[in-house]
Amino acid sequence: MCVPVATVADTTHTGRIIHMRYSLLLHHDEPAPGELDDDTIASFQTAFEAYGRSLDAAGVLRAADILAPSDMTTSVTVRHGTLEIQDGPFAEAKEMLGGVFVIDVPDLDAALAWAEQCPGARYGVIEVRPTAISFLDGAWRTPTT
Repeated sequence: MCVPVATVADTTHTGRIIHMRYSLLLHHDEPAPGELDDDTIASFQTAFEAYGRSLDAAGVLRAADILAPSDMTTSVTVRHGTLEIQDGPFAEAKEMLGGVFVIDVPDLDAALAWAEQCPGARYGVIEVRPTAISFLDGAWRTPTT
C-alpha cells in the first residue's frame, strides 16, 4: 500500500499556494513477449492501481500514462527540412521509457518520496524531472504563474 505524502505548500503574499510540477518518468528493461507470466503482470497492475489511487487521493496527480511497448513507436523528425518517419524508437537503448506520472507537489523532496513509492522503482529507474513550463488553461505557464 502506498502512503500519501503531505501536500503542504508555501504561499506567497497573495495567499496563492505554489506547487511545483514534476514528471516521474519510468524507465525499464522491456521484457520480451511472453517473458512475464500472468501472475507477475497482475501483481504489477494491482500495484500501479494502488499507486495511482494514492496519488489521486492526495490531490497531487495531474496525469498518468503507461506506454505501449517500444516496438509500437513511430518516430518523426523534420531535421534538415525533410520529413523522416521511422518505425520504432528514436534510439536503441537497453532501458525504455515505459510511462509517466505528472504530479504537482510542494518541492523535490515530495516528488522523490512519491517516486520511491512507485512500483516501477522495483524493476527500473524513476527519473524525477521538474517542469520548466506547462500549457494550462489555454496559455503557457511557469510553475509560479
